[in-house]
Amino acid sequence: MTNAHSPEDLPFFLRPAGLVLVVMALMALKVFAASQAHFVEDEAYYRIWGLYPALSYYDHPPMIGWWIAAGQSVFGDTVFAVRALVIFSGLIGSLALWRTAFILFDARVAGWAVLFLNTSLLVGIGGILATPDAPSVLFWGLSFWALAELITSKNANWWLVVGLMAGCGLLSKYSVLFLGAGIVLWLLWVPDARRWLLTWQLWTGGLIAVLTFAPVLYWNHLHDWVSFYKQFGRAGSDGYTAKYIFEFVGAFVGLLNPLIALLAAFGAARLFGRFLKQDAAASLIILTVLPFLIYLAYHSLHSRVQANWPAPLFPVIALMAAVFVGDLQGRSRNWVKLATTGVCLGLVIAFAVQLHAVSAFTGQFARKDPTHQLRGWQEIGSALKDVVGDTDAAFVLTSGYGLNGQINFLMKDTVPVHQFTQRIRYIMAPEPQEAEFDGAGLYVAESRRDQADVLKARFDTVEQVAVLGRLVKGVPLEELVVYKLSGRKTNALDPLETK
Repeated sequence: MTNAHSPEDLPFFLRPAGLVLVVMALMALKVFAASQAHFVEDEAYYRIWGLYPALSYYDHPPMIGWWIAAGQSVFGDTVFAVRALVIFSGLIGSLALWRTAFILFDARVAGWAVLFLNTSLLVGIGGILATPDAPSVLFWGLSFWALAELITSKNANWWLVVGLMAGCGLLSKYSVLFLGAGIVLWLLWVPDARRWLLTWQLWTGGLIAVLTFAPVLYWNHLHDWVSFYKQFGRAGSDGYTAKYIFEFVGAFVGLLNPLIALLAAFGAARLFGRFLKQDAAASLIILTVLPFLIYLAYHSLHSRVQANWPAPLFPVIALMAAVFVGDLQGRSRNWVKLATTGVCLGLVIAFAVQLHAVSAFTGQFARKDPTHQLRGWQEIGSALKDVVGDTDAAFVLTSGYGLNGQINFLMKDTVPVHQFTQRIRYIMAPEPQEAEFDGAGLYVAESRRDQADVLKARFDTVEQVAVLGRLVKGVPLEELVVYKLSGRKTNALDPLETK
């Protein structure tokens, strides 16, 4: 695996200068969309994490909360601030992938890998969304880069970098544990890699990963391991079914980009031959993907795999596709045309969807539109402020974390907003005093998730005062019901429970 192609021998779009133009153009598009498109529900929820940085949180480790807090410290409490570091991380991830592919293979493979990653639909379209997947993808990729440097340099000190990057990955999402499993398999499978087991740097790198992850362990210890119960308790908890496996495969292929997925399959087959010969680089690529992929397939036999879960694998899978396309010996150049078509398809779709996210092209099929969560919130905010003024409300209650995040942002300069259920989600924030709910307030809920009956036991008056429609191009997306609350009889908020 030598550098058979130097950058100067390549077409412009595969050279560093051409790649920089593509990546920077996509980054500019993402900056535009990120500053103009409203939050999806999860982002609105994670925005609250940024306001209250903590050692960890109920749903996930803290990295995305820390990223958001950093963005808010520079850009204020804005939509763009929440997404700022996510967009920048794409640039760092592309650079790391180029370096990884270059030292393991050559400049041609490196160029294709960067193009494939940036034109995969999940990265090209979802690359603005502030969710735990963004830091997870970055630090998984940086861990893989450090391993590539280890292989090519034979310098054991790279294990220290691997440990730090993997630890940061664990601070992003628990799924990075599967990367650790892959590294262990690689150490055992490749004869040349086993010698690292006798080096102090490998064990110190492992210790660095554990110490980096220690804040999450400490937080969970203080809170009855609630986050671990939530995330690990659902694995294989339902009976077997085949109804989700095809959905998983379809979403995986679709969000990767179908043409790139085809090339990656051929690349994986090509690498597998080298894997059987215990080649260090090929084995590293295969074994760092395989454990998580097996888990996702297993999970899909029990319940739905969310489309974003495989995201940390995308940089390495882009590398697989690049390995296949980058080696043209004995292969028709039609494969290069297919690869070019895949890249162009990804660019066109990314451009169209980002523009659509900012301003919907049409309201037809509104509920089936993947961007529907972005729509209609500014109008909801204005209408809700009018209701607050008309009712002299001093607070707003909600009963779902996504809606709570959206309303919390929309009303941030008006009245406090609290989710009265699932209080463990907000343990990082100061708990409001019950006296704050003695005056008039509002309860806002999606009509399909209305829990007003619960509040009737807590307030003397629970009176519906408005129904607000969330619309896109005049097409209804959902109805929000608004109740006036007054005469608190008991605790307005649920008691804190960690299980």
